Formats: sequence, C-alpha cells, structure tokens
Amino acid sequence: MASIELTEPVRPPSPLLRASIGVLTLWQRDLLRFWRDRTRIAGGLAQPLLFLAIFGAGLSPWMGNLGGTMFGPDYLQFLYPGIIGMSVLFSSIFSAVSVVWDREFGFLKELLVAPIPRWSIVIGKALGGSSTAMFQGLLLLILAPVIGVRLSLSTILLLIPLLFLLAFSLSSIGLVIAARMRSTEGFGLIMNFLVTPLLFLSGALYPLNNLPTWLLILTRLDPVTYGIDAIRRVVLSSSGVPQPVIDQLGVTLFGHPLDPLTDAAVVLGLGLVLITVAARQFARPD
Repeated sequence: MASIELTEPVRPPSPLLRASIGVLTLWQRDLLRFWRDRTRIAGGLAQPLLFLAIFGAGLSPWMGNLGGTMFGPDYLQFLYPGIIGMSVLFSSIFSAVSVVWDREFGFLKELLVAPIPRWSIVIGKALGGSSTAMFQGLLLLILAPVIGVRLSLSTILLLIPLLFLLAFSLSSIGLVIAARMRSTEGFGLIMNFLVTPLLFLSGALYPLNNLPTWLLILTRLDPVTYGIDAIRRVVLSSSGVPQPVIDQLGVTLFGHPLDPLTDAAVVLGLGLVLITVAARQFARPD
C-alpha cells in the first residue's frame, strides 16, 4: 500500500518581508534608471558648474576674503559647499517626477494593487531619489583641488551622510507634491516655483548675516539652509578656516551658532515628518 507523504503548506511571506522587498526593488529600479541615463548625470553637473563659473569666478575678485579677516575663505571657497547643496536640491526634489511618470504610464496603478504596503512605495522612492542626488553631490567633490578646498578622507566620509540626509528630506518634499499630481507639466511648474526660493533663501550663494528681520526669519524656515550650513561647516573646517570665522559665516539660531550635528538633526526631523505625510497621501484611495 503506497504511503502518503504530508508536506508542510507553504507559508506566505510576512508583511514586513513583502514591504522590504518592495522598498529594495523600487530603490534598485531608480538607481538603475539613473545609471543608464548618462545624459541625466551630465545635465546634473552642468548647472552647478555654470553657477561656479558665473558667480564664483565673476564675484570672487570683488568679494575678497569673507569673515573680515585674512584667514577667511574667498567667495569661491564659500560658494563651493552651497553649489554642492544646490546640486542635491535640484536632483532630489525633481526625482519625484518619476511618480508622475509612473502614474501616466500605468505602472503606479500596478504598484498600488501589489501585495505590499503603500508606505513601502514611498520609502523606496525616497531612498532612490536620495541615493541618486547624493551621488550627484559627491561628483562635485572632484572639483575641490581646483577651488582651493582641502578635503580629507574623514571629511568625505562625513559629507556622505550629510548629503544623504539633505537629499532624503528634499525627496520627501517632492513625493508629498507628486502624490496628487496628474501631469508632469503641473509638477514641473510647482517645483520651479518652490525650488527658486528654497535655493536663494538657503545661504548657498551668500552669507545669511546682516539680513533684514523678515528675510532672516524666512531663511531659518528654509530646510535647505540647515543642510547647506552643515556641508559648509565641514568643508571649511577641513580647509583650515578658523572656527570663529566659520561661525560668523554660518547659521545662528537666537544668537547661537549651530554645528553640523544640530543641522543634521533638524534636516532628519523634517525628513521624517515629510515622509510620513507622503505615506499618508499614498494611503488615500487614488
């Protein structure tokens, strides 16, 4: 008489495993799309280089050493960290346009009906946009010797998480807006309206001291301000600029200078709030 073998039923993957797979898949998808699009990489470098050439080379001879001392950085050295932050700003916040593309071509609908939680879609998209934007910012580090900035290995290792945190927060802003957009044209219009004040209020192009009170308040409400301040403090410190000069050129709150750790905490807190808002947006019925 033939024996009957009992096999244990296959258990479905746990919700956490399905979410992890969704996050990693979307993350990998965005990285592959970025790597295969060499035009996007070159275009992401063109704008920062243009700003360095026009603002840096054009204004540096007239600005002299900043900070009121011969030990202060020249304008080109001051501008360089701001341009790195600007590159991260544009790359990360516009990365959310992929959500609008996916909605137009029907791929987002397939994701929304997939057996993964919707918040994993948001996390995967945010990590993908953050990684590509961080890479764009790191590419600009090769210009440091030309600018006259000294970067050690420890400085570069410290800049990597700072760039990623800034990119994560800005990618979250883009996802909040892209969650309800139906066309790339509308998304681009809103982003252009948003990115310009974020850039000019961040201190990327000029020091944020001796400003009118109303403008000073707006700069402190700009999340990019804290990301660029952290990058600038690390870069200038690595170049041997005295700490009092860095504090004079950096961001202060209630008269107290910030430090890179405090700046990073502010950026991280904002990113967590925004990614939660974006996840709630995706959780609504489409």
